[in-house]
Amino acid sequence: MAANAIDQTRRMLSLVTYLRERPGAHVADVARAFGITEDELISDLDVLPMCGTSFRGGDLLDIDTDGDRIWWRNPSALSAEAAAPLRLAADEATALLVAARAVATLPGLRESDREALLRATAKLEAAAGEAAGASSRLSVTFESEGGVFAEVDRAISERRRLWVRYYSPARDELTEREVDPIRLFAVGHTYMEAWCRLSEARRTFRLDRVVEIRILDEHAAPPELELRDLSAGLVQPSADDPEVVIEVGPGGRWVAEYYPHDRAGELSDGGLRITLRTPDPASLRRLALRLGSDGRIVAPQELADNARTAAAAALAAYEGE
Repeated sequence: MAANAIDQTRRMLSLVTYLRERPGAHVADVARAFGITEDELISDLDVLPMCGTSFRGGDLLDIDTDGDRIWWRNPSALSAEAAAPLRLAADEATALLVAARAVATLPGLRESDREALLRATAKLEAAAGEAAGASSRLSVTFESEGGVFAEVDRAISERRRLWVRYYSPARDELTEREVDPIRLFAVGHTYMEAWCRLSEARRTFRLDRVVEIRILDEHAAPPELELRDLSAGLVQPSADDPEVVIEVGPGGRWVAEYYPHDRAGELSDGGLRITLRTPDPASLRRLALRLGSDGRIVAPQELADNARTAAAAALAAYEGE
Protein backbone atom coordinates (compact mmCIF):
# COMPACT_ATOMS: atom_id res chain seq x y z
CA MET A 1 0.00 0.00 0.00
CA ALA A 2 1.41 3.41 -0.93
CA ALA A 3 2.24 5.93 1.77
CA ASN A 4 -0.39 8.59 2.41
CA ALA A 5 0.30 12.21 3.35
CA ILE A 6 0.57 11.43 7.07
CA ASP A 7 2.99 8.55 6.46
CA GLN A 8 5.10 10.82 4.27
CA THR A 9 5.23 13.45 7.01
CA ARG A 10 6.41 10.85 9.53
CA ARG A 11 9.07 9.67 7.07
CA MET A 12 10.35 13.20 6.52
CA LEU A 13 10.64 13.79 10.26
CA SER A 14 12.72 10.61 10.53
CA LEU A 15 14.73 11.72 7.51
CA VAL A 16 15.85 14.88 9.35
CA THR A 17 17.31 12.81 12.21
CA TYR A 18 18.86 10.31 9.80
CA LEU A 19 20.62 12.99 7.71
CA ARG A 20 21.85 14.89 10.75
CA GLU A 21 23.74 11.79 11.89
CA ARG A 22 25.13 10.99 8.41
CA PRO A 23 26.77 14.04 6.76
CA GLY A 24 27.28 13.56 3.02
CA ALA A 25 25.07 10.45 2.89
CA HIS A 26 24.64 8.88 -0.54
CA VAL A 27 21.22 9.30 -2.15
CA ALA A 28 21.02 5.60 -3.07
CA ASP A 29 21.83 4.51 0.51
CA VAL A 30 19.23 6.82 2.07
CA ALA A 31 16.52 5.78 -0.39
CA ARG A 32 17.25 2.12 0.32
CA ALA A 33 17.17 2.70 4.09
CA PHE A 34 13.71 4.29 3.86
CA GLY A 35 12.34 1.84 1.28
CA ILE A 36 11.55 4.50 -1.32
CA THR A 37 12.80 5.36 -4.80
CA GLU A 38 15.54 7.91 -5.34
CA ASP A 39 13.01 10.17 -7.10
CA GLU A 40 10.73 10.06 -4.05
CA LEU A 41 13.69 10.93 -1.83
CA ILE A 42 14.66 13.88 -4.03
CA SER A 43 11.03 15.07 -3.83
CA ASP A 44 11.26 14.97 -0.01
CA LEU A 45 14.54 16.87 -0.12
CA ASP A 46 12.88 19.60 -2.19
CA VAL A 47 10.39 20.14 0.66
CA LEU A 48 12.76 20.02 3.66
CA PRO A 49 14.44 23.40 2.91
CA MET A 50 11.02 25.00 3.48
CA CYS A 51 10.96 23.62 7.03
CA GLY A 52 12.60 24.89 10.20
CA THR A 53 12.05 26.50 13.56
CA SER A 54 10.90 29.72 11.88
CA PHE A 55 11.05 31.49 8.52
CA ARG A 56 13.66 33.94 9.71
CA GLY A 57 17.41 34.04 9.08
CA GLY A 58 19.11 30.65 9.13
CA ASP A 59 16.31 28.82 10.91
CA LEU A 60 15.20 26.99 7.75
CA LEU A 61 16.93 23.68 6.99
CA ASP A 62 19.74 24.21 4.48
CA ILE A 63 19.72 20.75 2.86
CA ASP A 64 20.68 20.09 -0.76
CA THR A 65 22.01 17.34 -3.01
CA ASP A 66 24.17 17.03 -6.10
CA GLY A 67 22.22 13.94 -7.14
CA ASP A 68 24.73 11.58 -5.54
CA ARG A 69 25.22 12.83 -1.99
CA ILE A 70 23.15 14.86 0.46
CA TRP A 71 24.57 17.81 2.36
CA TRP A 72 23.12 19.54 5.41
CA ARG A 73 24.82 22.93 5.65
CA ASN A 74 23.33 24.12 8.95
CA PRO A 75 22.60 21.14 11.25
CA SER A 76 23.14 23.49 14.19
CA ALA A 77 19.76 25.06 13.35
CA LEU A 78 18.16 22.24 15.35
CA SER A 79 20.77 22.02 18.09
CA ALA A 80 19.91 22.39 21.78
CA GLU A 81 21.78 25.71 21.86
CA ALA A 82 19.60 27.08 19.07
CA ALA A 83 16.37 25.95 20.69
CA ALA A 84 15.43 29.30 22.19
CA PRO A 85 11.84 29.64 23.39
CA LEU A 86 9.60 30.22 20.39
CA ARG A 87 8.22 33.74 20.23
CA LEU A 88 5.63 34.35 17.55
CA ALA A 89 5.16 37.73 15.98
CA ALA A 90 1.56 38.96 15.75
CA ASP A 91 1.31 38.13 12.03
CA GLU A 92 2.72 34.63 12.58
CA ALA A 93 0.29 33.89 15.41
CA THR A 94 -2.65 35.17 13.35
CA ALA A 95 -1.67 33.05 10.33
CA LEU A 96 -1.32 29.92 12.47
CA LEU A 97 -4.66 30.40 14.22
CA VAL A 98 -6.57 31.09 11.01
CA ALA A 99 -4.99 28.05 9.33
CA ALA A 100 -5.64 25.78 12.33
CA ARG A 101 -9.31 26.74 12.54
CA ALA A 102 -9.72 26.21 8.79
CA VAL A 103 -8.12 22.76 8.85
CA ALA A 104 -10.32 21.74 11.79
CA THR A 105 -13.40 22.23 9.58
CA LEU A 106 -12.20 19.93 6.80
CA PRO A 107 -14.61 17.06 6.07
CA GLY A 108 -13.03 13.63 6.46
CA LEU A 109 -10.64 14.67 9.24
CA ARG A 110 -10.40 11.93 11.86
CA GLU A 111 -12.12 12.98 15.08
CA SER A 112 -9.05 12.29 17.21
CA ASP A 113 -6.97 14.51 14.92
CA ARG A 114 -9.63 17.25 15.05
CA GLU A 115 -9.70 17.16 18.85
CA ALA A 116 -5.88 17.30 19.04
CA LEU A 117 -5.85 20.26 16.64
CA LEU A 118 -8.48 22.13 18.66
CA ARG A 119 -6.50 21.57 21.87
CA ALA A 120 -3.35 22.93 20.22
CA THR A 121 -5.33 25.89 18.87
CA ALA A 122 -6.61 26.72 22.37
CA LYS A 123 -3.07 26.73 23.74
CA LEU A 124 -1.91 28.94 20.89
CA GLU A 125 -4.78 31.37 21.50
CA ALA A 126 -3.78 31.66 25.16
CA ALA A 127 -0.16 32.32 24.24
CA ALA A 128 -1.01 34.73 21.40
CA GLY A 129 -2.90 37.18 23.60
CA GLU A 130 -4.19 40.16 21.62
CA ALA A 131 -3.25 38.56 18.28
CA ALA A 132 -5.83 35.84 18.91
CA GLY A 133 -8.57 38.46 18.87
CA ALA A 134 -7.51 39.70 15.43
CA SER A 135 -7.43 36.16 14.04
CA SER A 136 -11.04 35.54 15.11
CA ARG A 137 -12.19 38.11 12.56
CA LEU A 138 -10.58 36.18 9.67
CA SER A 139 -11.65 32.93 8.05
CA VAL A 140 -10.56 30.64 5.22
CA THR A 141 -12.82 28.48 3.05
CA PHE A 142 -11.20 25.56 1.26
CA GLU A 143 -12.18 24.75 -2.30
CA SER A 144 -13.87 21.41 -2.91
CA GLU A 145 -10.59 19.69 -3.84
CA GLY A 146 -9.41 20.13 -0.24
CA GLY A 147 -12.40 18.20 1.08
CA VAL A 148 -11.93 15.46 -1.51
CA PHE A 149 -8.25 15.21 -0.57
CA ALA A 150 -9.14 14.80 3.10
CA GLU A 151 -11.66 12.05 2.32
CA VAL A 152 -9.21 10.16 0.11
CA ASP A 153 -6.40 10.53 2.63
CA ARG A 154 -8.66 9.21 5.37
CA ALA A 155 -9.83 6.28 3.22
CA ILE A 156 -6.22 5.32 2.46
CA SER A 157 -5.28 5.51 6.13
CA GLU A 158 -8.29 3.42 7.22
CA ARG A 159 -8.12 1.13 4.15
CA ARG A 160 -11.72 1.71 3.17
CA ARG A 161 -13.47 1.78 -0.19
CA LEU A 162 -14.73 5.00 -1.77
CA TRP A 163 -17.80 5.83 -3.82
CA VAL A 164 -17.20 8.69 -6.26
CA ARG A 165 -19.14 10.58 -8.88
CA TYR A 166 -16.54 11.63 -11.42
CA TYR A 167 -16.53 13.91 -14.46
CA SER A 168 -14.68 12.60 -17.52
CA PRO A 169 -13.91 15.49 -19.94
CA ALA A 170 -12.88 13.09 -22.71
CA ARG A 171 -16.40 11.64 -22.79
CA ASP A 172 -18.14 14.70 -21.33
CA GLU A 173 -20.08 12.58 -18.84
CA LEU A 174 -20.48 11.83 -15.16
CA THR A 175 -19.95 8.28 -13.92
CA GLU A 176 -20.53 6.69 -10.53
CA ARG A 177 -18.10 4.04 -9.34
CA GLU A 178 -16.59 2.38 -6.30
CA VAL A 179 -12.81 2.44 -6.00
CA ASP A 180 -10.14 1.10 -3.66
CA PRO A 181 -7.69 4.02 -3.20
CA ILE A 182 -3.97 3.26 -3.53
CA ARG A 183 -2.20 6.62 -3.22
CA LEU A 184 -2.37 10.38 -3.64
CA PHE A 185 0.19 12.18 -5.79
CA ALA A 186 0.68 15.52 -7.52
CA VAL A 187 1.84 16.10 -11.09
CA GLY A 188 0.64 19.62 -11.86
CA HIS A 189 -2.75 18.69 -10.32
CA THR A 190 -3.51 16.36 -7.41
CA TYR A 191 -4.54 12.83 -8.34
CA MET A 192 -5.78 9.65 -6.70
CA GLU A 193 -4.55 6.34 -8.04
CA ALA A 194 -7.08 3.60 -7.30
CA TRP A 195 -8.39 0.20 -8.30
CA CYS A 196 -11.71 0.85 -10.02
CA ARG A 197 -14.37 -1.80 -9.31
CA LEU A 198 -16.41 -0.65 -12.32
CA SER A 199 -13.68 -1.36 -14.89
CA GLU A 200 -11.71 -3.85 -12.74
CA ALA A 201 -8.51 -1.99 -13.60
CA ARG A 202 -6.16 0.62 -12.19
CA ARG A 203 -7.38 4.15 -12.86
CA THR A 204 -6.19 7.68 -12.08
CA PHE A 205 -8.67 10.34 -10.92
CA ARG A 206 -8.00 14.09 -10.83
CA LEU A 207 -9.37 15.39 -7.54
CA ASP A 208 -10.86 18.59 -8.93
CA ARG A 209 -13.03 16.44 -11.22
CA VAL A 210 -14.57 14.48 -8.34
CA VAL A 211 -18.10 15.89 -8.07
CA GLU A 212 -19.11 13.85 -5.02
CA ILE A 213 -17.30 11.42 -2.73
CA ARG A 214 -18.29 9.11 0.12
CA ILE A 215 -16.31 6.71 2.31
CA LEU A 216 -17.92 3.26 2.42
CA ASP A 217 -17.89 0.63 5.15
CA GLU A 218 -16.30 -1.97 2.84
CA HIS A 219 -12.64 -2.79 3.34
CA ALA A 220 -10.46 -1.61 0.45
CA ALA A 221 -8.50 -4.47 -1.09
CA PRO A 222 -6.71 -3.34 -4.25
CA PRO A 223 -4.59 -6.04 -5.90
CA GLU A 224 -0.83 -5.97 -5.38
CA LEU A 225 0.37 -3.61 -8.11
CA GLU A 226 3.76 -2.18 -8.93
CA LEU A 227 3.51 1.58 -8.50
CA ARG A 228 4.05 3.55 -11.69
CA ASP A 229 7.20 5.67 -11.95
CA LEU A 230 5.85 9.17 -12.50
CA SER A 231 9.23 10.89 -12.84
CA ALA A 232 8.67 11.17 -16.63
CA GLY A 233 5.18 12.61 -16.17
CA LEU A 234 1.65 11.35 -15.74
CA VAL A 235 1.07 10.41 -19.38
CA GLN A 236 3.47 7.68 -20.48
CA PRO A 237 2.19 6.10 -23.71
CA SER A 238 2.77 2.44 -24.46
CA ALA A 239 4.21 1.14 -27.74
CA ASP A 240 0.93 -0.78 -28.15
CA ASP A 241 -1.23 2.37 -28.00
CA PRO A 242 -2.85 3.65 -31.24
CA GLU A 243 -0.80 6.14 -33.25
CA VAL A 244 -2.11 9.64 -33.93
CA VAL A 245 -0.61 12.17 -36.35
CA ILE A 246 -1.17 15.90 -35.79
CA GLU A 247 0.03 18.78 -37.95
CA VAL A 248 0.42 22.16 -36.25
CA GLY A 249 1.37 25.58 -37.50
CA PRO A 250 3.96 27.86 -35.84
CA GLY A 251 1.38 28.81 -33.20
CA GLY A 252 0.88 25.18 -32.23
CA ARG A 253 4.50 24.11 -31.74
CA TRP A 254 3.86 24.07 -27.97
CA VAL A 255 2.09 20.71 -28.45
CA ALA A 256 5.49 19.01 -28.91
CA GLU A 257 6.62 20.45 -25.57
CA TYR A 258 3.59 19.31 -23.55
CA TYR A 259 2.65 15.97 -25.14
CA PRO A 260 4.98 12.94 -25.10
CA HIS A 261 5.54 11.95 -28.74
CA ASP A 262 7.49 9.49 -30.89
CA ARG A 263 8.73 12.04 -33.39
CA ALA A 264 8.20 15.59 -34.65
CA GLY A 265 9.21 16.70 -38.13
CA GLU A 266 9.52 20.25 -39.42
CA LEU A 267 6.98 21.54 -41.95
CA SER A 268 7.68 24.14 -44.62
CA ASP A 269 5.46 26.76 -42.95
CA GLY A 270 7.40 26.58 -39.67
CA GLY A 271 5.01 24.13 -38.06
CA LEU A 272 5.45 20.49 -37.03
CA ARG A 273 4.10 17.09 -37.99
CA ILE A 274 3.83 15.28 -34.65
CA THR A 275 3.36 11.54 -34.21
CA LEU A 276 2.27 10.37 -30.77
CA ARG A 277 0.56 7.43 -29.10
CA THR A 278 -2.36 7.45 -26.68
CA PRO A 279 -4.59 4.74 -25.19
CA ASP A 280 -7.61 6.99 -25.85
CA PRO A 281 -7.31 8.79 -29.22
CA ALA A 282 -10.75 10.37 -28.75
CA SER A 283 -9.31 12.40 -25.86
CA LEU A 284 -7.29 14.40 -28.44
CA ARG A 285 -10.47 15.86 -29.93
CA ARG A 286 -10.38 18.55 -27.24
CA LEU A 287 -6.78 19.34 -28.25
CA ALA A 288 -7.86 19.75 -31.87
CA LEU A 289 -10.63 22.16 -30.85
CA ARG A 290 -8.18 24.12 -28.72
CA LEU A 291 -5.70 24.42 -31.59
CA GLY A 292 -8.32 25.78 -33.98
CA SER A 293 -6.60 27.10 -37.10
CA ASP A 294 -3.18 26.34 -35.58
CA GLY A 295 -3.48 22.59 -36.06
CA ARG A 296 -5.41 19.57 -37.27
CA ILE A 297 -5.52 15.81 -36.76
CA VAL A 298 -4.27 14.00 -39.88
CA ALA A 299 -4.62 10.35 -38.82
CA PRO A 300 -6.40 8.13 -38.06
CA GLN A 301 -9.03 9.29 -40.54
CA GLU A 302 -11.99 8.49 -38.27
CA LEU A 303 -10.58 10.72 -35.52
CA ALA A 304 -9.79 13.49 -38.02
CA ASP A 305 -13.39 13.40 -39.33
CA ASN A 306 -14.76 13.38 -35.79
CA ALA A 307 -12.66 16.42 -34.84
CA ARG A 308 -13.83 18.35 -37.93
CA THR A 309 -17.47 17.54 -37.14
CA ALA A 310 -17.04 18.72 -33.54
CA ALA A 311 -15.34 21.94 -34.71
CA ALA A 312 -18.13 22.64 -37.21
CA ALA A 313 -20.77 22.08 -34.53
CA ALA A 314 -18.99 24.39 -32.12
CA LEU A 315 -18.70 27.09 -34.81
CA ALA A 316 -22.37 26.77 -35.71
CA ALA A 317 -23.39 27.11 -32.07
CA TYR A 318 -21.20 30.20 -31.72
CA GLU A 319 -22.60 31.85 -34.87
CA GLY A 320 -26.12 31.06 -33.75
CA GLU A 321 -25.80 33.08 -30.56
